[in-house]
Amino acid sequence: MPSVPSVSSVGVGKYIQNHTNMNQSISTLKQEVQEVLTTNILSYWMNRMVDEENGGFYGRITGMEQRMPEAEKGAILNARILWTYSAAYRLLKKEEYLAMATRAKEYIIHHFYDKEFGGIYWSLDCKGAPLDTKKQIYALGFAIYGLSEYNRATGDKEALDYAVRLFESIEAYSFDAVKNGYCEALTREWDEMEDMRLSEKDANERKTMNTHLHILEPYTNLYRVWKDERLKRQLYNLILIFTDKILNRETGHLQLFFDDDWNSKYRIVSYGHDIEASWLIHEAALELGDKDLLAKVEPIVKQIAIAASEGFTPEGGMIYEKNSDTHRVDADRHWWVQAETVVGYMNLFQHFNDKEALQKAIACWGFIRKYLIDRENGEWYWSIRADGTVNREDDKAGFWKCPYHNGRMCMEVLMRLCLVE
Repeated sequence: MPSVPSVSSVGVGKYIQNHTNMNQSISTLKQEVQEVLTTNILSYWMNRMVDEENGGFYGRITGMEQRMPEAEKGAILNARILWTYSAAYRLLKKEEYLAMATRAKEYIIHHFYDKEFGGIYWSLDCKGAPLDTKKQIYALGFAIYGLSEYNRATGDKEALDYAVRLFESIEAYSFDAVKNGYCEALTREWDEMEDMRLSEKDANERKTMNTHLHILEPYTNLYRVWKDERLKRQLYNLILIFTDKILNRETGHLQLFFDDDWNSKYRIVSYGHDIEASWLIHEAALELGDKDLLAKVEPIVKQIAIAASEGFTPEGGMIYEKNSDTHRVDADRHWWVQAETVVGYMNLFQHFNDKEALQKAIACWGFIRKYLIDRENGEWYWSIRADGTVNREDDKAGFWKCPYHNGRMCMEVLMRLCLVE
């Protein structure tokens, strides 16, 4: 593997100069991402993660390629597998992708769905029995995302029925009709719980940007296949939550953690979430098709993407985050942040004819292709550290390391480039 430069040692100019012919650049990009999608990402999960003994999928493969059959099975991993292979089947029409998607759909319905109280369990043991039964709203959102995509790809009514059930649960138990927004988590029985954090690194607050982003995302996808008026209103409302409450209008960055009254005391900038939100908010507004809403949203979309570009490094990567109070910077280049960076810049190119954004997308893809893709074993490394070394300590596949960010990036590039040529 080539030596990775530090975050400040080289520029993107050489890579961009080698792609001055835009049509050639687009053609090359399409060929490269399709090859990586099929032979590096989708094949890895089909070959390495199918649990033939206990059903569904294994819970973890370490960064050193050691499969852990006894690992817990996370709702996020399984829902993201469902979304990825459903979308891949919709786009590429390969039966092996449908088989993976169907396996994920059936496992979620038969094991993760709480038949007594509704909602999705946070995790199962390796044999498929409930382990952590809390109702993390983030997980319900991803289950909706996967189930609605399966319906979109196949027309399957059962998948849509379960997606609608989960939408109803979120609206019944998580939505704050008085102060607006959605709470983070509840107990299995939908009661209040003290620790609502999505992960150990998060602040324990009732409302977060991250969960709202991943309710916006599945509600958009659900609306594609289920034109319900209440869903339409709530999707519209989610967009306004981002523009009016979560966005810091002065900086262009998204605020991350809030109390019930939408007060935030945290000054952490997440560059990956900024660039991801820029295109997901735009996607939602486009799906609603409201001209007045688009007129409000589109300048904000560009503002957020420009703000995220503060984290775009000279060699074409996007750093993780910074703390504006302590001035501490986490300059690791995480796999998911790079994937969302490519899509965010492609969105600016497709909809606003921003050719500089296309160059940044190509440069970031160049970084991914050169440093993050594991050519020997398949899939992508978790991250490249700020000092340029490969992070093999974090998982290759697991509770949070899924085929969704990088798989979706490849599919988004393919779909968007077909539209702009």
